Amino acid sequence: MMLSALIYGDDNEIYVSQSGATANIDLVQLGSGNMIGGLDSTSGNLTPFDLDGGSLNLILKQIGDGNSFLGDIYGDNITATFEFDGDNNAFTIQADPDNTYGISGSNYDVSVVGNSNTFSLETGTTALSDNLDMDWTVNGDGNNFDFSVNYDGGTNFVDVDGNDNTINFEGTGYANGYFYLDQTGNDRTFEIFQSSTLASDWLTILSTGSDGVICIQQDDSGLSVSC
Repeated sequence: MMLSALIYGDDNEIYVSQSGATANIDLVQLGSGNMIGGLDSTSGNLTPFDLDGGSLNLILKQIGDGNSFLGDIYGDNITATFEFDGDNNAFTIQADPDNTYGISGSNYDVSVVGNSNTFSLETGTTALSDNLDMDWTVNGDGNNFDFSVNYDGGTNFVDVDGNDNTINFEGTGYANGYFYLDQTGNDRTFEIFQSSTLASDWLTILSTGSDGVICIQQDDSGLSVSC
């Protein structure tokens, strides 16, 4: 199956409910105030953005300000490319939140150019997300990223350029989660938490800039710590 949508203008909405394997889905919105819903989306009361099935290929592009992308993705071997160009956009995704299919072998690539955007991504909420490859490339100021991974082997690369950006990351699961952060900019805030059953996680941070708060916790079932 192949689904393609290209929409120009302001305040457009896309409703998608897909079930079945090996689908190719391209969604492009150009303009401001647009929405791809679920997750109890408002405006025209969309719901749901819901992709079910393995080996899905998803390309999403929202070019403009004040756009929203909200929904759930279920299935193994998902290849997803998310591109956002603009300010004050919202991105909220849960990848297999109730372990319907599992969430193994997936590849997520998120590219952001703009300011004051808010992103939330939960991968493997109840299922283990094994062999995950997740990449973030961010260029802009005042962005907020809140994401979590329930690991059983996986990598998470984050490249951020800009000032006043906030990154909150939680890596849990069974074992072998790797988090790599390369950041340039001032007034940054990082809170990174890693805790796996086998206590075998890795972290690399390269940060250039002035001022900010950095908190890192790696928990091997020892004493409770906090920032």
